[in-house]
Amino acid sequence: MQSAATYDLSGRIAVLTGAAGGFGQAIRERLAASGATVVLWDLPAALARADLAAFPTHAADVTDPDSVATAAADVRRRYGRLDILINNAGIVGEVRPTWEVPLDEFNRIIDVNLKGVFHVCRALVPLMLESAAASGFGHIVNVASIQAKEGMAQAAAYSAAKAGVVALTKSLGKELATANIMVNAITPAASLTAMSVDAPKERLADILSRIPMRRFLEPAEVAAMVAWLCSSECTFSTGAVFDLSGGRATY
Repeated sequence: MQSAATYDLSGRIAVLTGAAGGFGQAIRERLAASGATVVLWDLPAALARADLAAFPTHAADVTDPDSVATAAADVRRRYGRLDILINNAGIVGEVRPTWEVPLDEFNRIIDVNLKGVFHVCRALVPLMLESAAASGFGHIVNVASIQAKEGMAQAAAYSAAKAGVVALTKSLGKELATANIMVNAITPAASLTAMSVDAPKERLADILSRIPMRRFLEPAEVAAMVAWLCSSECTFSTGAVFDLSGGRATY
């Protein structure tokens, strides 16, 4: 097996949202192995798991600006700075035609996947600006989806939310381009994490048929891309979108 690339993130402070999920697990372990202090944000029930005990945590609901502001204040109080932010919190929603999606379901998906990224960036970018001014280092990675680029039938809310994350990333990347903070998005294809593994079998078969490599994405592959995007090796990529689609992406 090929050994993983090693990046030195010693002394770096990172916040990871959606930290208890499948991508969250892979990302937190990869960044911690590189020396970063990874602060885990997720809902209280998710953070109660024993396997998270080795990490600093703070319960945060990304759909609630007050909850996010409280968690951000905790980061400032505990560490006084922030070097890395990974917006990974997300939900998929039900598989159904656009005209049959209940209004609260559509709003919930937008609230978590898109507005959640905005709330977290709004609360933490000021601290990152202060930190980057002193250290010359700052990285934000937003987890979007391949559906942001191509849409998918019976997933209008999710596709729209993730497309919004891509656009937000491009805007924020331009705004922070001279502040030593790189802002990038990744667009993963499906992975058999808890978020998608219970999807109908025919839905998973349809998704798999769209991936030329004929397999699902592994969380470790997401973590590998995120690790590079959070490292000092990433110096001239900002406002960019990095595919993890197994060849599914056509642009």
